[in-house]
Amino acid sequence: MRKALRFVERELDTARPLIEQELLTDGLDLFVEYYGKLINASRAGQTEIRSLLEASLERVERDPKGLAERLFPWTREPGEPREVEIDPRRAFGKLVVAGTGIPTAIIADRLRAGDSLAHLARDYNLKLDQVGAALRWELGAYAH
Repeated sequence: MRKALRFVERELDTARPLIEQELLTDGLDLFVEYYGKLINASRAGQTEIRSLLEASLERVERDPKGLAERLFPWTREPGEPREVEIDPRRAFGKLVVAGTGIPTAIIADRLRAGDSLAHLARDYNLKLDQVGAALRWELGAYAH
């Protein structure tokens, strides 16, 4: 973060970047908009593929102060349903079924151990499509 802030101070001639600039994050890097371009401040000003990055940033929920608090990852396109989430307040930040604290890895482990999809849905009080979403993320083999 300090490296990114120094970059913004130096390159954008900003004495107080935390106050004077709106910083965005994808959970890994810091970005700033400058003359219509989205600049990766963490990577010394590398420009990003704007539309894809903006769509990804929309899948980050923020608290009232603007801090990232929950991420809804995607696989094929940013507009897909928010089926799984990463929230540091749930399951120690592991990938979970959206709206629950149920780690996707546990569902996949139980499937490998022989549990049926219906059994998993019943045990965790989930719909079958939620079980399928967890398995798509963990195993990459279950389609919609």
